[in-house]
Amino acid sequence: MAASANVSQLPLSRNLLTPRHGILTLYGYGIKVYVDRGHLIVKDGIGADRHEGRFARVGHGLRRLVVIGSDGFISLAALRWLADQEAAFIMLERDGSLIAATGPVGPSDSRLRRSQALARETHVALDIARELVTQKLAGQERIARDRLEDQAVADTIAQARADVRVADTIATIRLLEAHGAQAYWTAWRKLKIDFPKSDLQRVPDHWLSFGTRKSPLTRSPRLAANPANAILNYLYALLESEARLAAVALGLDPGIGFLHVETDARDSLACDLMEAVRPHIDAYLLDWVRRQPFRREWFFEKSDGNCRLMAQFCLRLSETTQTWGALIAPVAEWVSRTLWSTIRNSGRQASPATHLTQAHKREVKGDGFSTPLPPAPQPPRVCPRCGAPVKAGKNHCAPCAIAIQRQGFLKIAEHGRMAAHSAESELKRGATQRKRREAQRSWRMWNHPTWLTEQFYSEQIQPRLGKVEIKTIAAALDVSVTYASYIRAGRRRPHPRHWAPLAAIVGATEPHSLK
Repeated sequence: MAASANVSQLPLSRNLLTPRHGILTLYGYGIKVYVDRGHLIVKDGIGADRHEGRFARVGHGLRRLVVIGSDGFISLAALRWLADQEAAFIMLERDGSLIAATGPVGPSDSRLRRSQALARETHVALDIARELVTQKLAGQERIARDRLEDQAVADTIAQARADVRVADTIATIRLLEAHGAQAYWTAWRKLKIDFPKSDLQRVPDHWLSFGTRKSPLTRSPRLAANPANAILNYLYALLESEARLAAVALGLDPGIGFLHVETDARDSLACDLMEAVRPHIDAYLLDWVRRQPFRREWFFEKSDGNCRLMAQFCLRLSETTQTWGALIAPVAEWVSRTLWSTIRNSGRQASPATHLTQAHKREVKGDGFSTPLPPAPQPPRVCPRCGAPVKAGKNHCAPCAIAIQRQGFLKIAEHGRMAAHSAESELKRGATQRKRREAQRSWRMWNHPTWLTEQFYSEQIQPRLGKVEIKTIAAALDVSVTYASYIRAGRRRPHPRHWAPLAAIVGATEPHSLK
């Protein structure tokens, strides 16, 4: 959902195009992808702000090449270069919809495709649809129960999942899936979407909550009207591209589905495979929303209210592609095995190859552990006050952290001033002052030791007070802790009546010359 042509993009920080997490995303105008002397050359940018990358066949680290928009070209040699390196090419429209996806193609077995085409007659389509929807509803139930903490919605989804297990038609499964989805997205409506305080004046009110999954522009999820739904649509488009690539890699026809009706506008099998993985994307977005605010500059609102994602932000979201591909792989292989089980063969091949997860290869090697899923890249961390980038482990940027600390000190000081001027404090202060004046009037100079002079205090008592605890001085003199700290630091010289107790504390005695 990259912004349209008339949107001024932010200046890019990348001058040399390099893959991140195996993903390279190109956007802008005049995009070029071609081969020059065995190297893959990629160019993108907006206006004079151009960027270029050059990749050799060894050590490039490229797994997915994602292009957003349709202004530019890719040569046939570049497509061949990507195929030789087993790297996929994905093309998305600026509104986030999938245009094309090509990748490594597995051996096409006519028996497998024939089984896929006849799945409705063999009733295997019902089993596949039931399992995919069951996994989807189970994931939605966990989110509603554990993350959204809506037990009523979770119970409704659980009931729908139980009914799917015994459903005898695909139409019934579709109806139950829709019923569960309606309850599920109801639990999302009041989810709060945060923006930095510096951005709030430029954020429309309807952007501050998730709202409904259906856009008011289309009465469907298409053309989202707020950022959260726009992000969800874009991540689903990435998942759809991975589902299509997985189906093709296993020799399946991505257009022949079981749950979704075949139409010219989508690959029905890819949409079927997506159902089991959608809750993972939902959980990713939900955790993001609850941990980090969005930036206003990541989004653009068109004149009709359609919320689009800025191109730079799409680049960060595209980095999650590999994670969704790893999640869709075992689902696609399960569908392939299920279809294969209906084929009458001579037994030469017991099950189709596991090109995506390499499960058969691990079994042969005796490795019973599955390949760990690559973690989804963490969303960008921003300061909730100003929106500036924040380092890992920090909640605010350095300037805002200092400002918050200073503000906390000012509040404490203000609270102290208010407490100091309360009626109760005034009464206590008056009583203390009267007690101090009475002690000074009752003190007599002739009772004071002659050797305990001001010089003796300065030379023998004051230097030793640094080793005495403040609370000890305060208790000995019956003064406040604050005043005792001033005495120990030498900022205040106490009344002569206090010198004798202080001399006793530090162990200063009468000089021998005076005895």
